[in-house]
Amino acid sequence: MTATEPAAVAVPCDAERIQTACRRAQEGTLSVDGCAPAAVAMVHLFESEAFMVVPDDAPVRELAELALDGTPAMLELADCAPISLRERVRSLIWLSGRVHAVPSELERELAVEIVGDHPDARLLDVGHGHCLLRLHVDSAVIATAAGASSVDASTLSMAEPDPFWEYEGQWLSHLDADHQDLVYRLASRFPEALQRGRVRPLGLDRFGITFRVETATSDDDVRLAFGRPCAGVGDLSAALHDLVDEQ
Repeated sequence: MTATEPAAVAVPCDAERIQTACRRAQEGTLSVDGCAPAAVAMVHLFESEAFMVVPDDAPVRELAELALDGTPAMLELADCAPISLRERVRSLIWLSGRVHAVPSELERELAVEIVGDHPDARLLDVGHGHCLLRLHVDSAVIATAAGASSVDASTLSMAEPDPFWEYEGQWLSHLDADHQDLVYRLASRFPEALQRGRVRPLGLDRFGITFRVETATSDDDVRLAFGRPCAGVGDLSAALHDLVDEQ
């Protein structure tokens, strides 16, 4: 897979991409030396603390409870496109740090606090076969089609997720299923060499929209930048229409 993106186009910084990917992640894997990897149901990244929902019987839970200062761990997760593509993975994230147990008497209260900022039905499982673990993040790595880069904990803690993270999947699915006319008009802005494949919406953020062009031999990503960053739904609608009108 290759990526085509003009050098001067504004894009989310790596720390923002990581924050956003954690909000969207449907699953992940927590690895700790000496025990089997734990399946992670959801991740809430607050500053440089990653709160994870894991099964009660995950061996890592017992290790975290016994280690007063936490135990070294790595959380791996993938940010996947919300529509069916030949290659759905948009980025891979690795968060490294020390994992800690959350006291059982605080789990439900913390889950309720998290759901106010990060609505996710899987938080309802806390206390019912699942528990919360906390990963204090020391460093993060993100890998995309453009390459891999690292982000330190202080930079990560200052970043916020993209304002459209919660609705991006619905919007892209709607665009792909019901507005192929709009996709076609936007695709006419692509470089000529990338106008011969199947065009699908791949990603959306406050700075622009990215498309995947699938041909028989390649997958290429093309990004169209908005005239200015979007802060709300009204801005986003106007920005998409401006892209069409600029043809």
